[in-house]
Amino acid sequence: MTTLVRPDQPADDLESLRARVAELETVLGQRAAEADRINRELDTFAAHYRQQVGTLHEQLDELEFDIAEAELGELSKNLAEESAGVRRGGARRRGARDDEADADSPRRPEPAARFTSDAVRKLFRDVAKTIHPDLAHDEHTRDRRHSLMIEANRAYALGDEERLRKILEAWERSPEAIRGSDPEAARLRLERRLAQIEEQLERYASGLAELQSSPLYELKTMVDKAAERGKDLVADMVIRLKRDIMAATNRLDAMRSTPQS
Repeated sequence: MTTLVRPDQPADDLESLRARVAELETVLGQRAAEADRINRELDTFAAHYRQQVGTLHEQLDELEFDIAEAELGELSKNLAEESAGVRRGGARRRGARDDEADADSPRRPEPAARFTSDAVRKLFRDVAKTIHPDLAHDEHTRDRRHSLMIEANRAYALGDEERLRKILEAWERSPEAIRGSDPEAARLRLERRLAQIEEQLERYASGLAELQSSPLYELKTMVDKAAERGKDLVADMVIRLKRDIMAATNRLDAMRSTPQS
């Protein structure tokens, strides 16, 4: 049987834990602010890039497609007509075979609609009894419980038993699940909060690494470094694209004005 008394840990360890939690919460806030800043900067850059460069890329792609179609000319029309004739004949033969097969084979039954199982209903009741906001003793815990209940309601509506189980397990590992005001309860809450913060910091680190390996981030980094050297890569792209668009437009006009033989 586990005792709540830890004689090998002096009471002032609580203050050390509180100090460590406060320190890591500060770091966590900084990571969250950094992630928010990077995402906002990427959103702004993506919108600017789309407005300046993306529309020109689309225009050039359309021109190149039109040029490819024009290059096919009469040959592509003849091939299309021949292919259409073959398809019509094949379709008639397949239709006759399909009608014969349909007459001999039963129709495939429609998939059954999903329903909420007894296990999901019972699990949802367990979750609600454990994390309902009315059980909170302070505003912070009430907000946390309320968010989890919204997530649980969504999982229940989808019949997602696995998600409901994860919500319950996450709550049982959380600091808020520890009841009591004695030093040992306070210690357990602090230790669990430390574990929570460390997991969140790991997720931020993983998310940042994934973000920094994205093509958008790499492009923005390249543009920013060029700007430090006094170069505007986006403006250069715009100039090149407009030149390519003008050349493609002239080529297409010339092809369309040439009478087909």
